[in-house]
Amino acid sequence: MKIYKLSKNVILIFFFMLSVEAFATNSSKLMHMDVDLSDQQSLQRGAKIFVNYCLSCHSAEYMRYNRMGEDLSISDDVLKENLMFGAEKVGDVMDISMRKEDSINYFGVAPPDLSVIARSRGADWLYTYFQTFYKDDSRPFGVNNLAYKDTAMPHVLWELQGVQRLVDKENVAAVYYDPSYKDFLELVSPGKQTEREYDRTVRDLVNYLVYVGEPIKLKRTKIGIWVMFYLLIFLLIAYMLKKDYWKDIH
Repeated sequence: MKIYKLSKNVILIFFFMLSVEAFATNSSKLMHMDVDLSDQQSLQRGAKIFVNYCLSCHSAEYMRYNRMGEDLSISDDVLKENLMFGAEKVGDVMDISMRKEDSINYFGVAPPDLSVIARSRGADWLYTYFQTFYKDDSRPFGVNNLAYKDTAMPHVLWELQGVQRLVDKENVAAVYYDPSYKDFLELVSPGKQTEREYDRTVRDLVNYLVYVGEPIKLKRTKIGIWVMFYLLIFLLIAYMLKKDYWKDIH
């Protein structure tokens, strides 16, 4: 009886967690992007964007330059010339020189390490975040964000995207986490890129951050195909052995 009650409670807790997760997903509607880790050119472009726009404040200390170069087919010479501005050896991790104390003074909070940010926040959240900065003079850096209200981070890609503003400031609370909130943003100062070009830039950056969060996934997918092929062959051999062992009975 005790085992039955315990099992019943475990099942109830499990379904409660599922319902909470579903509710959280529905109440936080985000823009969607398809992650494609097989697109190596996208990952290479994303690495370039990350190094040039993110790595000055955010580290990725669980990723080494040579590991990234090996996975993304980037030679050591190209790494040293184009992607290593704060490191000396290709075996170094992607760290920053800014001290934590200084970053707190500059931003009010230490910028987080981005090694696993894609696994923590999700690709859709990151994509939404980079798409929905808007001008807000009340904030320290003059910008706010619809995916992360009162963000302490400046819009580092503003030169590429341009400056957006809220169309309806009075109902700003209603547009947070709304799948149509791009309709509430208006581009008032164009950037260096068109909307389509900036969208590709964000997709490349998010694609790269997803890769950094789980770099082994590139190899694991390839290995998984061979494992499934091996299991299929093994299943065929096991079935033939079973037929041979039981032929006298059946």
